[in-house]
Amino acid sequence: MPEENTFFLPVKDHCHRGLITCHIEDKIIDASIIMRDKSISSIIACDDKGEPVGIMTDRDLRNKVVAGRVDPEKSVVRELMTAPVISVREEDTLFEVLYQMSRHRIHRVGVIDGQNRLVGIINESDIIRLQNRSPQKLLRSIDEATSVDDLKEIHDHMEELIVFLRSSGVSTRDLVRLISLLNDQINLRLINVLQQENFPALPERCAYLVLGSEGRREQTLKTDQDNAIIYADELTPEEIDKLRDFSQVLIDALIEIGVPECPGGIMAKNQFWRRSISDWKDTIDSWIATPSGENILNFSMFSDMRTLWGDSSLELDLQRHVIQRASENGIFLAHMAANVCRFPPPLGMFGRIKAEKNGPHIGMIDLKKGGIFAITEGVKTLALEIGVLEGSTTDKLKVLQEQEVLNEKQVGDLDAAFNLLTFFRLRSQIAARVAGRDPDNHMAPSSLNRVERGRLKVALEVVESFQGSLSSHFQLNMLRR
Repeated sequence: MPEENTFFLPVKDHCHRGLITCHIEDKIIDASIIMRDKSISSIIACDDKGEPVGIMTDRDLRNKVVAGRVDPEKSVVRELMTAPVISVREEDTLFEVLYQMSRHRIHRVGVIDGQNRLVGIINESDIIRLQNRSPQKLLRSIDEATSVDDLKEIHDHMEELIVFLRSSGVSTRDLVRLISLLNDQINLRLINVLQQENFPALPERCAYLVLGSEGRREQTLKTDQDNAIIYADELTPEEIDKLRDFSQVLIDALIEIGVPECPGGIMAKNQFWRRSISDWKDTIDSWIATPSGENILNFSMFSDMRTLWGDSSLELDLQRHVIQRASENGIFLAHMAANVCRFPPPLGMFGRIKAEKNGPHIGMIDLKKGGIFAITEGVKTLALEIGVLEGSTTDKLKVLQEQEVLNEKQVGDLDAAFNLLTFFRLRSQIAARVAGRDPDNHMAPSSLNRVERGRLKVALEVVESFQGSLSSHFQLNMLRR
């Protein structure tokens, strides 16, 4: 987003809502202690009715108390504060904030709602920070990072940037691409930092792979680790040991930065996900030969492989093996399709959206389990059948249309449903982050307006229809016998 557009953003999305107040008759020393303890540079002074009537700032303390030799233990806030509080409305733009600051020669203004109630504060430094929120500046910060602590701070800023860009109207598709790009660059910079510090001579014939949604470049805010390591058969035991040590330090550092570990343990520091090329081929063969739920999950996750660092020729060799084995084994692909159909969309009688009735997510639906999973995994299964492994879900849909596996309407419906569900998922995650909650994949249908609920219902119906098409395509009724 161009920096000049920052000035036309609404105040309501960028002000501080948690007002810290004192009484106008409080001693200056007591109000100053509150400011120190809360790490704030101003405090709102209220009267006996609790109504805000003025503001005392750290500038007032410097210029009027320290330089003016006022006794803070004897004087009260009323004698020092500036009144009234200069304010803007929630609907005003940041340009209006800058105008009021310039006109009154102040560094912060109040924010009032439709009932003229003071609901927040915004200051000059908030606007400066907004001007610094750009993907280019964050990427530059990643390139300049020299430690895990630096990257941890950048990872926190990354989420702030996504929240900011979402409020600025950036599309969901672009945000998802940006999240993947930034995660890639943080991973690569971390590997570079660790190499410089402790691992200057890693083997050349190895590769660090990202898997699952990260491999497809389809991450949102809720993203844990899914990764693996592949290395050449000719590596020595000493080189393999060095890779083991490196993978453990790398994964622990990612956790420290703020990327959660995979609940299922799909991480390169675990020996199961760190193998030679021959061992990986044998493992893939064993998964395909025995299509259990766990083996299907592992195969599906691994088939989204993408080399992030190292020798990409190893990945290409393994991709060819995956495609050959999968195309030779229609029964395994049918089991993959059956696994997709195990998770029907949350639609009840007469096509009504069916929210969870109990548990921690009562009144909500799981957007990933109830829709996104079926599209990504179903499309992946159809793509594997025609020998396509790489690319995002959208990329694979285009190939499936070109190869006449799906028609134009099916592809258009699936792409639209996937983008809508991803939009709702990312929007809900951003709202959770803004509210101080951990983001997840759940959303309350009641939070949507009538038009949005209608669009969600249509998207879920597309998922339901797609599962029916998969069942017919792979003849799942025969598989169950």
